[in-house]
Amino acid sequence: MEYAPAMMKQDNPFPGMNPWLQNHWSDVHTMLIGYLRDAISPELPPDLTARAEERVALESEEDEVDTYRADVAVVESWRYGFPPLWQPENDEPAIAVADPLLVESDVITERWIEIKNLTGKVITVIEVLSPSNKRPENWFGYQRKILDCLDAGVNVVEIDLVRGGRHTVQVPEDGLRPVAGTHGIICVTRAARRRRHEVYRWALRERIPAVRIPLRSTDPDIPLDLQPLINRCHKFGRYWQGTGREELRPPLPEEEAAWAAEILAAAQG
Repeated sequence: MEYAPAMMKQDNPFPGMNPWLQNHWSDVHTMLIGYLRDAISPELPPDLTARAEERVALESEEDEVDTYRADVAVVESWRYGFPPLWQPENDEPAIAVADPLLVESDVITERWIEIKNLTGKVITVIEVLSPSNKRPENWFGYQRKILDCLDAGVNVVEIDLVRGGRHTVQVPEDGLRPVAGTHGIICVTRAARRRRHEVYRWALRERIPAVRIPLRSTDPDIPLDLQPLINRCHKFGRYWQGTGREELRPPLPEEEAAWAAEILAAAQG
């Protein structure tokens, strides 16, 4: 599909999730985490805060992933090349240095939101899933993190807007009714009743539903409306410039691709 970006309207043309945002998920994820925090903060009781947390996952070509929470960063002056070559003293024999195997690695930054009280106790964690969370090699690490949160008495909200990949949220897939076509899912698990999951699902052609975010047992839930936040990501990330012009990964099913083409054609002009 070819669409001229200068002619595309800046507002999100889709009623719900724009599937083209997944092509730029790292940037969209960063924006969305900030918007989520800003949307939640005014609704919190005075003694609770919402904070964006971060850790770095290093992924190599061998599909091994290590995650680190950055406390101190040491920056090398030679970070974009080889380190300075060590020169032996004149009276020492020369050393034949082997040629290294050069391996490219991707740096994956994982971000989430924690709602805490004034002493730093975590009340609720909000996870916005990324494609890396849904890969087989990372799936168990993500599950371990979520179970650790629930074991510690922390509520968990999982927001999965990513097409493709392994079923990842806490509600078992076989406990859900099948949904035709592309759809998103939000799963809310309260630590006090961890075997019961509050599940929100919607089709690609539908608006993302507003959901309830749990806090302490003495607090009322707070509302979270994701749709305007996704629309803001689309507009201010200027993704209207590329929507419909890039190849989707993964591609939409044929019927939904035809529907998306109609939506984008109507957004021209």
